[in-house]
Amino acid sequence: MAPRFGFSNWWPKEAKKGTPVVVKMENPNYSVVEIDGPDAAFRPVERSRGKNAKQVTWVLLLKAHRAVGCVAWIASLFWALLGAVKKRLIFRQGVAMASEKMGKGKLLLTAIKVFLVTSLAILGFEVVAYLKGWHYFRNPSLHIPRSSDLQGLLHLVYVTWLSVRADYIAPPIQALSKFCVALFLIQSADRLMLSLGCFWIKYKKIKPRIERDLFDSDDVEGSAYEYPMVLVQIPMCNEREVYEQSISAVCQLDWPKDRLLIQVLDDSDVESIRCLIKAEVAKWNQKGVNIIYRHRLTRTGYKAGNLKSAMSCEYVQAYEFVAIFDADFQPNSDFLKQTVPHFKDNPELGLVQARWTFVNKDENLLTRLQNINLCFHFEVEQQVNGVFLNFFGFNGTAGVWRIKALEESGGWLERTTVEDMDIAVRAHLNGWKFIFLNDVKVLCEVPESYEAYRKQQHRWHSGPMHLFRLCLPAIITSKIAIWKKANLILLFFLLRKLILPFYSFTLFCIILPLTMFVPEAELPVWVICYVPVCMSFLNILPAPKSFPFIVPYLLFENTMSVTKFNAMVSGLFQLGSSYEWVVTKKAGRSSESDLLACAERESKTMNQLQIQRGASESELAELNRLKEQKEAAPLPVKKVNKIYRKELTLAFLLLTASVRSLLAAQGVHFYFLLFQGVTFLLVGLDLIGEQMS
Repeated sequence: MAPRFGFSNWWPKEAKKGTPVVVKMENPNYSVVEIDGPDAAFRPVERSRGKNAKQVTWVLLLKAHRAVGCVAWIASLFWALLGAVKKRLIFRQGVAMASEKMGKGKLLLTAIKVFLVTSLAILGFEVVAYLKGWHYFRNPSLHIPRSSDLQGLLHLVYVTWLSVRADYIAPPIQALSKFCVALFLIQSADRLMLSLGCFWIKYKKIKPRIERDLFDSDDVEGSAYEYPMVLVQIPMCNEREVYEQSISAVCQLDWPKDRLLIQVLDDSDVESIRCLIKAEVAKWNQKGVNIIYRHRLTRTGYKAGNLKSAMSCEYVQAYEFVAIFDADFQPNSDFLKQTVPHFKDNPELGLVQARWTFVNKDENLLTRLQNINLCFHFEVEQQVNGVFLNFFGFNGTAGVWRIKALEESGGWLERTTVEDMDIAVRAHLNGWKFIFLNDVKVLCEVPESYEAYRKQQHRWHSGPMHLFRLCLPAIITSKIAIWKKANLILLFFLLRKLILPFYSFTLFCIILPLTMFVPEAELPVWVICYVPVCMSFLNILPAPKSFPFIVPYLLFENTMSVTKFNAMVSGLFQLGSSYEWVVTKKAGRSSESDLLACAERESKTMNQLQIQRGASESELAELNRLKEQKEAAPLPVKKVNKIYRKELTLAFLLLTASVRSLLAAQGVHFYFLLFQGVTFLLVGLDLIGEQMS
């Protein structure tokens, strides 16, 4: 009997046709036969209409077309995915990366290639085994080990691994973990004490105050206040995006013009940028602002060398105070009136530091996480140290120095990349006191790209260790109190600059992942969960709007410890990158005051006409040339935000290790198999990684 393919079900049953006929038998002769099983002759036969061969062929073609279309769709999707991976990994959305920058991700790409080659080798082996017939057990030339042999070999390897792990690997890891946990508890206690001090300041409403308003016009004696001579310095280097708004904000400071001098200290090595800055200085100079432009031919000593060169001018001797603003800072017009009066009747005061606030803190996830750290730094660390110790690290900008304090402390030195911390430590050793004003805020920017942020953090963490090596003998031999020496050495340098990056990198980036494979070195739950979460809550308290980002903040801080630890080691041992200074790239974000001053900017044409009326022909020619260069200057090209995949991968690994440790604490013990998953994860994180920024 021919097989039936079920095509009869695709058409309706054939309807009966004709007139029914009844046959009647008068003398029937029949017998009954018992049959044990059904016979083919007695099986019912379905009546169906004969199928046309063309119809069957068309149905088969339709089915084949659907199958081919599905396969083509899957193939096109896979090809598009491969194209996207290639575009992100190599071309970065059409922008080719420089060969020297590709070296940073070369190691990770090598790991991906190793995984891929291994997978292809296994696949090739399976294909060869199939073609050779190794999958048939009846092949006499193939030696197939018995299951008992394999089990015995695997058991021997596993027992050997357990013995080596328990005797040689676990003990040093356990000792190192106990040491790091002790450092972690000490640092957590220090952070808790700082937070309690901040709560006490808020509760008691403690803050530096001026006895009376020296600038109150209703007060006859106050109105006769003699304004001191103030020098304002704006160091910059190739700051095309922010030079204009910074100079504009400083030139609008509310202070008598005859008692204020503004120095624009330009270290730019690009001719077009220098011309633009010169034109901006000339514009404000024509408006009556006492502003000068200085440019060094050689950029020795970076920012410290620039400030040192400016302070060596003869006319600086006539000034009593100096205010410093970086190129992206935009002080309010009353900044000097809120800071300089604190020096009156306080001859021991050497520095008044204002707080930073950020115009781009909500730009992306990276800026939000930076805002958490910086808010804690200013709100807690700087304020508490300023109130209780009268000492903290100078932030390098948004501060007013007494020039006498700078001169007695040795002035600006070019020996480190943290010249602000250097001068603060030397001034503290000479007995000068500092004041931090948490209520006086100056607008600035935080890096919006991870590359710029990473370089900034490298400088901020390598410089202090380099400075510690240089300042340690001076601290020990200084004449300050012993408790001040202990605070400088143990807390300011060792605990907050050395121990913090060391234990965070060792404990959470080395020991915690190793516990997935060495259960004997398992960390307690309170170390990997409870205490870090509590410390993160304390860090986020000064920025309460950032509470939704506590989980990314935890992972971000742990993964950034790799960069901070590397910078700390390079600074401590004076490696090649310890004296590397890279200018942090700015985006040129405008503040609200800039937006309110839009009317003034719209009247730029009128101002140019007024300038031209008071200028000579040579000056007019120079201004026109600078204006043409400004218009012809090419706009800065926005670079693709480079994603560092190793940090993202490490964040996922730490999260995996934490989850595994938490489950192990509940009695669930297992190991994660991350072979195929790691390859797909690395590529997937690189594809979606740009959402992080």
